[in-house]
This record gives sequence, structure tokens and C-alpha cells, in this order.
Amino acid sequence: MNVTVWNEFRHEKKHDAVKEIYPDGIHSVIAAALAEHGYDVKTATLDEPEHGLTEDVLNNTDVLLWWGHLAHEEVDDAIVEKVQKRVWEGMGLIVLHSAHFSKIFKKLMGTGCDLKWREANERERLWVVDPSHPIADGIGEYIELDEEEMYGEHFDIPAPDELIFLSWFQGGEVFRSGATFKRGNGKIFYFRPGHETHPTYHNKQIQQVIANGVKWAAPTKRDYPVYGNAKPIEKLEGYKED
Repeated sequence: MNVTVWNEFRHEKKHDAVKEIYPDGIHSVIAAALAEHGYDVKTATLDEPEHGLTEDVLNNTDVLLWWGHLAHEEVDDAIVEKVQKRVWEGMGLIVLHSAHFSKIFKKLMGTGCDLKWREANERERLWVVDPSHPIADGIGEYIELDEEEMYGEHFDIPAPDELIFLSWFQGGEVFRSGATFKRGNGKIFYFRPGHETHPTYHNKQIQQVIANGVKWAAPTKRDYPVYGNAKPIEKLEGYKED
């Protein structure tokens, strides 16, 4: 399976606290973890030509992971359109943390995708609310993170097809932190934890969830449906082809 990890790669260049945790970028840590799980992984970043998401890269990507925060508006609308088309055609999409506000996620959801947030280094407990789901494979009743950014409800997304993780935060909020959606032939998994000033993506359980998500989001082995004017399958008296 061919996986592409996309990241803005801006925080790691601008902020020493982030650079200390992810010296080679968040995308590099995620890519290395997925490679350990046996995936063929490449990376792409915002400042590369075409944001690293050329036609060739997208056409040869089975699952795309997306992390963004500082520069959502800098993502070219033409690239967003191409990614959306590939999702419709069957490419899986894993949307991570603050990419809830990315152009591609909002376009696919059709809602504002806004939420409450707070940076207070508080404990997060991600409860598994669908223990039979393959994305939760190998995970206990919950994942506990000592320090994370808080995201709180209401999360302005459509009702998920499946809810896998529900987060509780030390300040009292809860959040739908692991949710799946289907668009066209494609499968989408939104996974909340991963603020840039915390070492969340070094956590083995978080890495396991992401690897499980990639496996779940892999394209099905079927053709994209044919739309538009259709010839009848059975013979129709009086039918004339346009």
C-alpha cells in the first residue's frame, strides 16, 4: 500500500519548542512509524511545487494523511479539488488534529468544522467507544495523554458514520476525537490528538491508531461508478440512443 503523509512543515521551522520535538517535521515521525508497520511511505509538504501533491503522487497514493494548522488558506484550491476527486475515486484520507479546519476536510464535510479549543497542557483521555472497530485494534479501553491541547464540543461536523474515540479533558470538556465518514468511493478518518508542542506522535498507541486507520481507509478493489446518461441494460421498446 502506498501512503503519503502531507504536512505544512511550518511550525517546525518557526518555533524552537516544536523543532525540539519534531526536528525533521511531524510528517517524518508519522512516516517512520507507518514504515515500521510495513507501509510504503512518502512525504509531501506545503512549500514544495504543487504542495508535493502532483498528479503522479496523488494517482499513486492509496491513503493520504493531512496535518495542517498555520497556513490552511495557502493551500491551492486546484490541489484541493484534485484531492477531493481522488477521495471520490477511492483514495483514503486521514485528517489529523488541526486539519479539521483544512480546506479539504471542510469541503468534504460541507460544514464549518469549528470547535472550542484551549492550550493549557491538560490531560486527555481518549475512550474507545467502538471496541469492535478495526481502527481500535490493539488499543485498550482508553489512551491517556499527559499533556495535550483541548478540543471541545460542539464540533461542527456532520454526524459521523462511526464514532470510535471520545475524548475527555482535565478541564471538563469532551470531544468526538475519532470519527469516520464515506464520500464517493473513499473513506475518511478524522483523528484529533497531535498538537505540535506535545510529543503525541511519538506515542506508540497513537501510532498504532494511525496505522490501523491507514489499513481501514485503503481503497476497495472496485471500479469508480459511471455517472451521466446511461444506455439501458435490458432492451427497451421505442428507446432511441441520443
